[in-house]
Amino acid sequence: MVSVDVHVLFFAKCRELAQTTRSVFTVPSEIKAADLLEQLVLRFGLTTIRHNLIIAHNESYIENLNESIILKDGDELAVIPPLSGG
Repeated sequence: MVSVDVHVLFFAKCRELAQTTRSVFTVPSEIKAADLLEQLVLRFGLTTIRHNLIIAHNESYIENLNESIILKDGDELAVIPPLSGG
């Protein structure tokens, strides 16, 4: 399996837990969305909000965690915490 380097952006509570606003993360070029989420949670210490996270791939929300995602070097992932109204 080929690995790629993707840019990960963290927002709000995710940024606080990950202790960074962005990082480069090496992942397989094809991965199930649920497995990608799990890797991000474990690598960046997001366990406490794991079940409320949203991931976006190149500015498109990943809605189905059962689907496979094709990633390329330089792609962008955003890890978005629970959203609150206001």
